[in-house]
Formats: sequence, structure tokens, C-alpha cells
Amino acid sequence: MLVLLCGVLGFLAGVYVRAAAGAFEADPPDTRAEARRALAALRRWPVPARVPVVELLTGAVCALVAWRAAPPYLPGLLFAGLLGTLLAVVDWRTFRLPDVLTLPAYPILALLLIPTGELLRALLGALALGLLYGVLWFVRPAAMGLGDVKLAGLIGLATAALGWQSWAVAAVGGQVLGACYAVGLLLARKADRSTEFPFGPFMLLGGLAAICLIQ
Repeated sequence: MLVLLCGVLGFLAGVYVRAAAGAFEADPPDTRAEARRALAALRRWPVPARVPVVELLTGAVCALVAWRAAPPYLPGLLFAGLLGTLLAVVDWRTFRLPDVLTLPAYPILALLLIPTGELLRALLGALALGLLYGVLWFVRPAAMGLGDVKLAGLIGLATAALGWQSWAVAAVGGQVLGACYAVGLLLARKADRSTEFPFGPFMLLGGLAAICLIQ
């Protein structure tokens, strides 16, 4: 029943996720105005899309998290799932991971993870994965943005709370999924070695896999 309830609530939240994601642009002239538009979208009474892809995706993520997460972890991981879905949609559309979404999420997620008793490990995981992606960005800044580095810290925060095995799956999973997508584009001749694509959704899929597979 909890899984079904979270799935239904996730679908309803997905209406707001889609509305907020639509406020972000690839190259906004004013990021503060962009953030205000996103907040304004949340205050309206949005209607599900005719083809509710984002809504169904959000519902599925919330249901998966509820299926695998123990009660102390559920609030934090549900928040991470909702935010992750929003970030994935925004990044896929705009090739951006806005600071207005990632940075405030750190203290919120940390507070929600306090009941787990694993906040210290979660903070260490955030630092470790953030540093790892920071090194990757420093080595190849053309292949990865600073938004990915900030997202990595959030993924490390959420998954390390579950254990270092989950953290490792998230760390490796994002890289593997992104590489598989790139190879698929090359094999389909829809891209070449210089083609860029948003990496955030694959990092988030790796984090979701860690939550679902390692418990």
C-alpha cells in the first residue's frame, strides 16, 4: 500500500515537476528571473500533460524508492527522488543543472537524513563523490560541467547514507550508463566523438540503481 500511495503521490508531484522544469532555459539572461518563474509555476494549479511522461516517470521513481527504502530513509530518499527527476528533466532539456536547485538541496537532504543515524557517513560520501567528479571535471572540463560536480555531491550524500556499497554503485553506475549511451549514439551514427549530451540524467539513474539494488 505504501508503494502504491507513493506512486500516486509521485504522479501528482510530477505535474509540478513538469511545470517547474519548463521554467528553465538553456541560456537564461537572468537566472534570478528564471528561479522566480519556476516558483510561480509551483503556485499555479497545473494540469497533467496529455501524454504524462514526466508525471509517470516521477511516480515510478517514488514507487521504487518506497519499495526499497527503510522507514528512516524514506523521507530523505523521496525528496532526493523528486529533486532528481526535476534535475534530470531540466538537464535533458537545457544541458544545465541550475545552482538554484542543487545548492539548497544539500542542507534539506542532510536534515532529512538525520533520523537514519548515518549523517556523518552521508556527508563523507558527498565530499568523496564531489571530489571524484571534481577531478574528472578538472581533467576534462569540456566533457563535464561544474553542475555535474555539484550533483555528484548530492548523489553521494543520498547513497552513502545507505552504505558504501550503494555509494560505489552510484559512483560507477553513472559513468557506465553514460558511456553506454554514448556508444549507442556512435553505433547508430547519430553522433560523433565530439557530440555533447547531458550527463546528469545518467548520474541520477546510477543513484537510483544504487537505492534499488543495494539494501
